Amino acid sequence: MWTRSHSILTNTVTKEQMWKLFSDVNNWHTWDAGIEFAKMEGRFEKGNHFTLRPQGGPNVKITLLETVENQSFLDCTHFPLAKMYDRHTFEDTPDGLKITNTLSMKGLLGFLWIKIVAQKLADALPADMQEQIKAAAKL
Repeated sequence: MWTRSHSILTNTVTKEQMWKLFSDVNNWHTWDAGIEFAKMEGRFEKGNHFTLRPQGGPNVKITLLETVENQSFLDCTHFPLAKMYDRHTFEDTPDGLKITNTLSMKGLLGFLWIKIVAQKLADALPADMQEQIKAAAKL
């Protein structure tokens, strides 16, 4: 299984602000330039799903596998013969809020989807997380 992770420490936002940012799926496009839209009906909770369209890409269905309010969530994107998992965690530490984003890919064609999608997402994590902090600070 392929895995890439990035963590950042910040004193700019709280885990509650980060949770509020992510749980409002329908507004992800306002702070993530790589998304045309994201749409979810119902609550941001385990078992629910949302549709996301990356800029210039097809609609993708993403399922929430785990949600622990103000702490973490795990989602899964299904590709032909592969699955990509995306875990976000928010942890209070003595030095500030530790935000971690971990991407994992597994499956027979995982190697292909890493080249097409996952590696680009992993490479963008540091910059994307800075944008997430900026957007959450406004909440």
